Amino acid sequence: MSTPARAVRTVKESQHETSEIMMPGQANNLGHVFGGVVLAMMDKAAAVAAIRHARLSCVTASIDRVDFREPIYLGDLVVMHASVNYVGRTSMEVGVRVEAEELLTGKRRHTNSCYLTFVAVDQDGRPVEVPDLKPETPDEVRRYKAAVERRRRRLEERDEEARHTREYQP
Repeated sequence: MSTPARAVRTVKESQHETSEIMMPGQANNLGHVFGGVVLAMMDKAAAVAAIRHARLSCVTASIDRVDFREPIYLGDLVVMHASVNYVGRTSMEVGVRVEAEELLTGKRRHTNSCYLTFVAVDQDGRPVEVPDLKPETPDEVRRYKAAVERRRRRLEERDEEARHTREYQP
């Protein structure tokens, strides 16, 4: 008995862009948007891309290092570009690029980027297989290859952490 062929989706099928104007409740006393506000927006944008790819419920498994290159200001339009870069069996890496736009001038600044890992789950919260990913453009292929390397490093770090934990248990 053969198993059915795994579905395949392109990067373009799941890409997501969203934007939101930054209001006073989202900024500190300096007029800089809170990092947590930006992280929540990134998580939501990435979740949409993951769910579009899997067409299943997805949960955030990890968020890679986030560096804020420059502040986002009160009144800026924050634009999130989310794209699935890599797919494992049940997990997906989604890259998010964040830009801040000064609405009166149209000038955009790249403020940060981040990689998030999502896992598709069934109604009981158990991981389920997702469609494979077909990168089509040279940029999508480059991002896919870079994601493979990041995944390799994440798995090495996880194995090292598990080994370290076992060695130091009382």
